[in-house]
Amino acid sequence: MIKKRISSGSTFEKLIGYSRAVVDSHYVHVSGTTGYNYAEMTISDDVVQQARQCLLNISQALTDAGSSMEKIVRVNYILPNRQDFEPCWPVLREFFGDIRPAATMIVAGLADAHMKIEIEVTATL
Repeated sequence: MIKKRISSGSTFEKLIGYSRAVVDSHYVHVSGTTGYNYAEMTISDDVVQQARQCLLNISQALTDAGSSMEKIVRVNYILPNRQDFEPCWPVLREFFGDIRPAATMIVAGLADAHMKIEIEVTATL
């Protein structure tokens, strides 16, 4: 049963037809989130900065949903270039080092050439 839909204010949500996060009875499902700073509608050219912004965006969605980063149980990383993953490890460890969710890294093209990483998570309530 869907309890709530969360929006980040991204224009992509309306154009494509999705929610940043969906809350059901037990979980918060956060969509693939990129490194856009939605307040400024900018994106860094640096993959590490994009990873940090992804996680800040995810943190905000989880807070809005009544959850938190500490309740993440699953994370998927999607990167167009596998070589960009290892430089992100320190920031990923900063956010996930104590949580240690189940994780998968996928190499795939993203919707915009400026996007260097996309992260999606599932968290408990």
